[in-house]
Amino acid sequence: MNKPVAFLLLLLLTTVSASAQQTETYDYALSSRKLIQHGVQAILTCNGLFTSNRTLEQVYDQELAYLKEPVGTAAGGDYVIDYENKTVTIAASDSTSIMRAAYRAGIGCVILAPNQTFEIIEELPEQQLAPLSGDAAGIPWPDGDLVKKQKLPKYIDKKLLQEASDWCFNRESEEQVTLSLLVLHKGQIIHERYAEGVDPHTKTRTWSVAKSIAVTLIGMLVDAGKMELDAPLGIEWLPKERSSANDPRGAITLRNVLNMSSGLYTVDSRGMEYATGSGLSYWAGASSANGARDRGLIRNPGTYWDYENYDTLLAVLAMKNALGDATAYLEFPRKALFDQIGMRNTLVGTDRFGDFIFSSQVYASARDLARFGLLYEQNGMWNGKRLLSQEWIDFVRTPTTAAGQVNSLYGGQWWLVDDSRDDVPKDAYAARGNRGQYVVVVPSRDLVIVRRGLDYGRQGFDVWDLTREVVKALPEDYVSEGE
Repeated sequence: MNKPVAFLLLLLLTTVSASAQQTETYDYALSSRKLIQHGVQAILTCNGLFTSNRTLEQVYDQELAYLKEPVGTAAGGDYVIDYENKTVTIAASDSTSIMRAAYRAGIGCVILAPNQTFEIIEELPEQQLAPLSGDAAGIPWPDGDLVKKQKLPKYIDKKLLQEASDWCFNRESEEQVTLSLLVLHKGQIIHERYAEGVDPHTKTRTWSVAKSIAVTLIGMLVDAGKMELDAPLGIEWLPKERSSANDPRGAITLRNVLNMSSGLYTVDSRGMEYATGSGLSYWAGASSANGARDRGLIRNPGTYWDYENYDTLLAVLAMKNALGDATAYLEFPRKALFDQIGMRNTLVGTDRFGDFIFSSQVYASARDLARFGLLYEQNGMWNGKRLLSQEWIDFVRTPTTAAGQVNSLYGGQWWLVDDSRDDVPKDAYAARGNRGQYVVVVPSRDLVIVRRGLDYGRQGFDVWDLTREVVKALPEDYVSEGE
């Protein structure tokens, strides 16, 4: 064979070989996505009906609005709702992806594994603490719900405050759905507004605002000397190995996970949010604790910021270990925080193993989140008693130094003002959750702002734009007496 012919043949073979290269386009997580999709609907429907006490029509119109393909409609479909036993079954006729959720006292709805039925319902966790004593309706705010009508301070512009409220509720997009807005100034409610069908007692999902509540409870244990910010987590990693003492994950500290810089492989991003990772814990009955600690180290701890639900859940697992008793653990949020500041309409969900889903599944009223924000605005003090140290509040407000963070946006499970913003006070910080859940603390203006939403689609509601609009109602030269 002469050289030109050989060259052409080689070129042809190379071209054919290149064109025959395979690309991986099949979604191997498709079955998991279907399970999770049905699990999302099961949990949101169950909690919507039995935790939030909303109607099925409201659940379909708002709670489920962000689902691409919800099963059925409020008029009916392939689902079963047992109002007496407070259970929900989604895709009841599809044997490959039936998902079930059951309401449990003090916890809200728990998702079952795909192979479980309601025969095991009594084995699911519950929390049986008696309600906080006293009638909230007769107890003055903020410990209770008795809010006396008071005139606004003369320096607050009532018109601008109302305009901020209208800005919040009258959105340019139908996909931005505001349920409630509360504004506190010097601890008093100066503005409160609810959408139709929502009231001061309505509990809705906080989504990732839960992370800021979790870090508060963890801070209380650090303050008490039961946990250490810069000590290793001290948990048993998975998979279990004979040489666990040499596991590099043993160097991960509490600070690392609270700063979202554990260095562990992230499983809640890159299009896999509703296919694997914490999605299996939230919506499909997998163990949140096992999923959190079954990840490999890909970076040195503390060197790179990467938002990850499981980092929060690692901190919560360390909290559970510090408390040491399952009952004490389930009762800790109530006893240490909620009951102390009058959060009567808040509960923390668990997985079926009894581990708190403290990265997302907390249900709370707008007023309860306002109380929570007020605790921070008051520098950890409540009725003259210190519940949280100033040192811990300083920690959650301090930007993490981990690389990969954009514009110093993140502290310790709280979000900070973008460096590029010059229209909101720089000392503001916020608890933020999916679908438009926000608790903003602005110490220099003595403000707490709570916005609850059920945004969907493109969403896009900007928490700092809301803060800007509310701050306009105060004089430009206003400075807190505490500053």
